Amino acid sequence: MSSIPESKIIELEQLAKQLRRDSLEMIYHRQNGHPGGSLSAAEILAVLYFHKLKVDPRDPDWPERDRFLLSKGHASAALYAVLARKGYFPMEDLPHWGELGCHLQGHPDRLKTPGVDMTTGMLGHGIAIGAGLALAARMKGDPYRVYVLVGDGECQAGIIWEGAMTAAKYGLQNLHVIVDKNDVQLDGAVKHIMPMEPFADKWRAFGWAVMEINGHNVEEIVQALDSVDGIIDRPSVIIAHTIKGKGVSFMENNAQWHGIAPNTAEYQQAIRELE
Repeated sequence: MSSIPESKIIELEQLAKQLRRDSLEMIYHRQNGHPGGSLSAAEILAVLYFHKLKVDPRDPDWPERDRFLLSKGHASAALYAVLARKGYFPMEDLPHWGELGCHLQGHPDRLKTPGVDMTTGMLGHGIAIGAGLALAARMKGDPYRVYVLVGDGECQAGIIWEGAMTAAKYGLQNLHVIVDKNDVQLDGAVKHIMPMEPFADKWRAFGWAVMEINGHNVEEIVQALDSVDGIIDRPSVIIAHTIKGKGVSFMENNAQWHGIAPNTAEYQQAIRELE
């Protein structure tokens, strides 16, 4: 059973749809960005920011806040959309994403953007940095938890598994990784570029608690994120099975839409489909 009422589930589902529209509007306006991985992560980000994370947009540097690291930093459009809707900065800032002098960079920059806890862009570093933050919290007796969102193509990087080993060595129960497993990366299907299976078993072999869910099912995401609170002896990973370009027919499962912007006709069709 869900830990939140049905009305909240519906609210989060609608928010995820809005995050998709926000992301596409930003990418179209800028004529640059990564629609595929932004659209696949919408429900995950909606649940994290509007159900799970202990944060205060009025005090972005609150020491006891939970930390969120977007290791797949190319999905910054979705992150900026959810941060704006959470109240970290005005929605009116979103159309200026990527402009000179704007605090919204092409990839997240923790020195410029309120609510960003890790500067990301080069893939693979989120889990190692997350392990460091989680270990620091334990050593200082701080109550916060660390959540890291990574892509499945990103998990081909060796540093992902170095971070995973470190987290397991120290039994970092306050570190939670979510894998946006949309099965597609820049050049094609993950299974063709560098196969990752048996993916869940790899994480288990590295000493992690593993859950697999439908990453577009809000109720499953809520249940998974709530349940990892009860794991007390190891880090946890939630493998969220998603669809690249979710919600737009011609973008779904299509590697072409990893990192290009739609033209006017494509944008108009995408917005119609998302409505």
